[in-house]
Amino acid sequence: MRVAITGASGLIGGALAASLLADGHSVVRLVRHAPRAERTARLEEAEWRPEQGRVDTVALHGADAIVHLAGAPVGHTPWTRRRRSLIRRSRVRGTRQLCRAVAAMDAPPPRLLSGSGLYFYGDTGGSVATEASPPGAGFLSEVAQAWEAATAPAEEAGVSVAHLRTAVVLDRSGGLLRSVLPLYQAGLGGRLGSGAQYMSWIALRDHVGALRFLLEHPEITGPVNLCAPEPVSNAAFSEALGRALGRPTLLPVPATALRATLGDVAEETALLDLRAVPERLVKAGYSFTFPTIDSALSDILARPHPRAGA
Repeated sequence: MRVAITGASGLIGGALAASLLADGHSVVRLVRHAPRAERTARLEEAEWRPEQGRVDTVALHGADAIVHLAGAPVGHTPWTRRRRSLIRRSRVRGTRQLCRAVAAMDAPPPRLLSGSGLYFYGDTGGSVATEASPPGAGFLSEVAQAWEAATAPAEEAGVSVAHLRTAVVLDRSGGLLRSVLPLYQAGLGGRLGSGAQYMSWIALRDHVGALRFLLEHPEITGPVNLCAPEPVSNAAFSEALGRALGRPTLLPVPATALRATLGDVAEETALLDLRAVPERLVKAGYSFTFPTIDSALSDILARPHPRAGA
């Protein structure tokens, strides 16, 4: 299999590329700089500059699939007007440019896995969200809706498109865990706000496993929730992480402090009550390696720190 990946230098893209290469597949990293020479016979780079409308479609000829993961981080700082524009533009415009370029190819790659987020559902108030649930409200929900709609040119060209509604991805090498581990290791961790809000999550190894599963099942199109089957409350996540580390979790962060510091970011991330389940993945036959938060954290924390021995 030959797979092109945008966002291949990120947490998910890097892990997916490594997994594919380890199993003998070929990877094309779509990058925003002049392509470097091949590092191996099965790894190459191709230029992709969505802000300029440039996509090296020559490098995409013969590709079996594209996995589109690129997008500016949501971040943990207040959303200025400029930051909101960047978050939206990097996802929507980049996806539209890529899909238009693919649609214009004589023989486009037949499969596209395009990034999205569980934020599509907004705050579910503790109710369970499946792929059949309606969109929610808020900035991130609006971005996710526009992000998915931007794949229309590829779908109209006959490409099999799946939208990756991704949960919080857990791994010590990046994302949420990398940022909170030092606090919890020091015994300074605790729930956010009341801690009653649900948090949908997925272990990085299962996220990569689900991507590999979707690459092998092009008949699965449309939205796919990439989250573990057992979402947990924020308090339960905090307690599980403290338990895995053998540290107390007695220092909650008040919701008022989060709102005062982060504004809308707090309401749509840390305090968001989002309880989603991977209904379509499970029905299609994907088996989660880490279905519970305890099994995921036990595995993640048992593995060496990525910087160990560096």
